[in-house]
Amino acid sequence: MTRIIGLDHGARRIGVAVGDKATGMAFAREAIQRRNLNGDLALVAELCTREAASLVVIGLPLNMDGSEGDQAAAARTFGAEVERIGFVVAFEDERLTSWEAGQLLTEAGRRPSRGSGELDSTAARLILQQYLDRPEEIE
Repeated sequence: MTRIIGLDHGARRIGVAVGDKATGMAFAREAIQRRNLNGDLALVAELCTREAASLVVIGLPLNMDGSEGDQAAAARTFGAEVERIGFVVAFEDERLTSWEAGQLLTEAGRRPSRGSGELDSTAARLILQQYLDRPEEIE
């Protein structure tokens, strides 16, 4: 079983999802409330170890024209730090995943509070599911 962690990197929270190449399915987990870089990295490392994850997929917030702005640069910097602590990182285009996550939660009758992280982790699940759904990723 090859476990994968999906992250939706944000300024206040990091949305978290866990998926599996064998099943091709991703599931949202509790979001990480950001504190400082070292603390955030320790929580990511703990999560990867607990889930026996071989890969961390980080959402890359591209502009609608496909270019990278400040948020994409911040996600890439965070990804480099995750690599520095020993994990393999891949990036996945996350355009519109937060909007889609909000739609899914609304359709399910959910209205998460702004600080709960449920929206962030639902977005992380969508990012990871998109990664898993690409035929070249399932081997």
